[in-house]
Amino acid sequence: MRNYCTLTDKLTLPERDAMAFVFPPHLPAALPVAGSRDSFPVRRVYCVGRNYADHAREMGAADQAEGREPPFFFMKPGDALVGGAGEISVAYPPLTKNLHHEVELVVALGSGGADVGVDTARGLIFGYAVGLDLTRRDIQARAKEKGHPWDMGKGFDQSAVAGVIQPVAQVGHPDRGRIWLTVNGEIRQDGDLAAMLWKVADIIANLSTLVRLAAGDLIYTGTPAGVGPLLPGDVLEGGVDGVGTLCARIV
Repeated sequence: MRNYCTLTDKLTLPERDAMAFVFPPHLPAALPVAGSRDSFPVRRVYCVGRNYADHAREMGAADQAEGREPPFFFMKPGDALVGGAGEISVAYPPLTKNLHHEVELVVALGSGGADVGVDTARGLIFGYAVGLDLTRRDIQARAKEKGHPWDMGKGFDQSAVAGVIQPVAQVGHPDRGRIWLTVNGEIRQDGDLAAMLWKVADIIANLSTLVRLAAGDLIYTGTPAGVGPLLPGDVLEGGVDGVGTLCARIV
């Protein structure tokens, strides 16, 4: 009997590197970097849930909001990302009647690791951006009721929006400052980074105990209160003090 495992193991690394694909591999999602002609290639998109007490309360988690429970995470596919400079067009997704906005500070990692210490976590950060975590709230709510995963409520096409990445060398490490969002010129969300239950270094350290982080990972760090519905044609403008702004239109 032929040992197919043994035959497969004889494939050398150079031969693997030279192998052809049945169709061209997809290019990674990428974001522009301020002050550079190079783009930031995106590997994974992680998100932190309920990282502002006021948002935790508006989502019905008042008990947890009274104290600092361990952070919990969910993911969006890397190719769910859409963004860049200027006005970003975002398609209203199918199978929802309740698309919600969530403005967030986005952390872009330039290196990674596992079991990273809080004191060294900032050393992994390449830069920061302003982002939107878009949510099919009705689909998410039904999943919560049944104890099902949130994937289809959170990880749909173009559900992760982000602006230009600002390198740490230019903006430092913002740990306080206004984070805000308007829809059609009216303020919807208005908070401060200082209100995060888990700060950026804590988030990175906690996440690195669950998975090995790597260069190209994005971390959406949570949203303040004021999330609400969007309609086709809505124009969103959001910003984080010291980081920048973004503009998006729902089409």
